[in-house]
Amino acid sequence: MRLAGPMRAVAVLLLLGLTWVLASSILGGDSSSLVKHFFSGTNEEPTAETKPRRYKCGLSAPCPQKHLAFRLVSGAANVIGPKICLEDKILVSSVKNNVGRGLNIALVNDVTDLLKYLRPLHEGTLVFVASFDDPATKLNDEARRLFEELGSTVVKELTFRDSWVFVGAKGIENKSPFEQRMKNSKSSNKYEGWPESLEMDGCIPLRAPLEN
Repeated sequence: MRLAGPMRAVAVLLLLGLTWVLASSILGGDSSSLVKHFFSGTNEEPTAETKPRRYKCGLSAPCPQKHLAFRLVSGAANVIGPKICLEDKILVSSVKNNVGRGLNIALVNDVTDLLKYLRPLHEGTLVFVASFDDPATKLNDEARRLFEELGSTVVKELTFRDSWVFVGAKGIENKSPFEQRMKNSKSSNKYEGWPESLEMDGCIPLRAPLEN
């Protein structure tokens, strides 16, 4: 049986409509906006979603005025090196080829160098630390004490192959709120012989002497 002219036109329109809805659902599009776009006759593409804004060091929100943005990432096992970012400037990373096994404060691997680095710090100096592989083997009692004076609460308990990130300051009055430790434990290690890496970011308030 043949369809009359008007019936044939209606059938074709229904078929086109069903095809359009099906294609829209498969492609995840908005059928109403697609229909408007089709019948408007314009060549403009549907606008894409705006990308989320990126703040200093990849923070999800900007720091207040007179605060420093930072991000610390400890090493992953002994394979992926740590990263230290301050005010959107990468200070330490594998890409810069300035990381080493142990504690990365700039580049510190030996306890003798570490003590020479920590002893003469001036009042108000910020200290950023990210571990790589093993932070504890070369830490002696004096080094641990110096880190305590910078605001650390866990440095005395650091053991072989722990993950540790820390921000302290010379002359800090209270304990630092910027510190994380992941203990090396066979029952919870993410990598064979190592715990998972740590990542910490935030905003550090400037003291008056540092504002200049």
